[in-house]
Amino acid sequence: MKKIIHTALHGMLVLLVTACSISYSFNGSSIDYTVVKSISIDKFPIRSAYVWAPMESMFYNTLSDAYSNKTKLQILKRNGDLQLSGEIKEYSQLNKSISSEGFSAQTQLKVTVAVRFVNNSKHAEDFERDFSATAEFDSSQQLAAVQEELVQQIIDDIVDQIFNATVANW
Repeated sequence: MKKIIHTALHGMLVLLVTACSISYSFNGSSIDYTVVKSISIDKFPIRSAYVWAPMESMFYNTLSDAYSNKTKLQILKRNGDLQLSGEIKEYSQLNKSISSEGFSAQTQLKVTVAVRFVNNSKHAEDFERDFSATAEFDSSQQLAAVQEELVQQIIDDIVDQIFNATVANW
């Protein structure tokens, strides 16, 4: 009797394991690859009053790399199933805090990117939205000494926000 029960349980366990499949995605994306196969990413020109020229290519490369590394989407120049476009509309710095001597102690860099997202398979997910991020640095430092590192940190933050809003559906 015990052998029959043991064999039956073993058989049900084998059936359960082979019949069920669980799929996990650790890259944060929730894309139906049977419907969505590509993304087109336009260049994001700088439209702010204050301009640092390398930022445009840094942003485009970081954004493209995020979709290339975290998804199986083919990146196209145009006419993708998903489409991203927009512009860098703000790049600014402001005094964040004042020292006891009355001078600026901390300076904040801010970048705002206007994004237009189109999902050609599900237009209900289309949006136009601004994404912003900031980084602070000690005012005793020259902006030129910290600019590249801080702008890359800001861009990484904004790209994560865009990725989550477009394909992570969190």
